[in-house]
Amino acid sequence: MPSSPDTARHALIAGATGLVGRELLPMLLASPRYAQVHALLRRPVPELAAAGKLQPHVVDFASLPPLPPVDDVFIALGTTIKVAGSQAAFRAVDFDAVVNTAVAARAAGATRLGVVSALGANASSGVFYNRVKGEMQEAVSALGYERVVIVQPSLLVGDRQALGQPVRAGEVWGARLLGWLPRSLRPIAADQVARALLREVARGEPGVHVLRSGQLY
Repeated sequence: MPSSPDTARHALIAGATGLVGRELLPMLLASPRYAQVHALLRRPVPELAAAGKLQPHVVDFASLPPLPPVDDVFIALGTTIKVAGSQAAFRAVDFDAVVNTAVAARAAGATRLGVVSALGANASSGVFYNRVKGEMQEAVSALGYERVVIVQPSLLVGDRQALGQPVRAGEVWGARLLGWLPRSLRPIAADQVARALLREVARGEPGVHVLRSGQLY
């Protein structure tokens, strides 16, 4: 399926209710680049009802149905082992759901992919979290997209209370104590990551592009 002209592309976002996705979705809806935005959701979200460009889809990420035709896909799915409850449950989100979405979107015609990963992602890492993120990056990079953008933010900061999530004391103190670090390591705002992902997916250079936290400003 040929890509749409830049003024009439269709986007897909997975993770629209998360810290980065919540910032990214309104950017996609406001962009003249996209004529339609499809949002994959685990459950109905009243404030994300179909309206204007937005088309929500309630799906099971473990068994995705055929997706509507799309050009660009943005994946901001992620959790923590603490929230997920186990390493297996964490992997089901941060690897399986991400890769399943990328595969389904590629089958629906997507040619450009943007994914939120994490600083330190490495498939050979001895740290489980970093290893899963690295394995995910390798898997999505091998799916045949013309352009893949993987962003690796440092500690993410944003309004978790607005998402119905508890405030993470470690993140609050980390943001306060680590703000003096160079950009490559300091905590980064979720909206900054979202803007970088939107900008970089739109660039024309083919290939796989991994952008670390300091490159997202």
